[in-house]
Amino acid sequence: MANFFKKLSGLDDKINIRQADELEPVDYDMDEQISLKSESGEWLGGDYDEGQLSIDVFQTPDSLVVKSTIAGVKPGDIDISINNDMLTIRGRREIQEKISEENYLIKECYWGGFSRSIILPVEVEVEKVEAALDNGVLTVILPKAKSAKQFSIKVKEK
Repeated sequence: MANFFKKLSGLDDKINIRQADELEPVDYDMDEQISLKSESGEWLGGDYDEGQLSIDVFQTPDSLVVKSTIAGVKPGDIDISINNDMLTIRGRREIQEKISEENYLIKECYWGGFSRSIILPVEVEVEKVEAALDNGVLTVILPKAKSAKQFSIKVKEK
């Protein structure tokens, strides 16, 4: 058994495998949350248990486009905000039925709050931003702001 762990971990012959065998096993509960409570017992911030939303971002000559698959989320449960040059998409996906943990055979889907923030590479016209949810795909279109005209300034000699 030691050789199996030796190969698996990439340990060379000089390391004593018995040391690894003598360590106490640690049982991790994947659903267990780290306690982030203040002295008053309230959760700090509330954003610590959010999942990260996967996105695609691309540009056209006139706009930036952000796409994300967020199946199972209603449009009213999505919050999109722009603060300075940062776009934030936040929402919540709720599971509809109650299933006990011991009945799961595979559990890969994320349920609960999610968010994603990105810094926009160009200025956008915030008042013209559009967002639509179609078949579980969120599309946010951010029209690029017209760039300021370039001015040439002559330097005068005094």
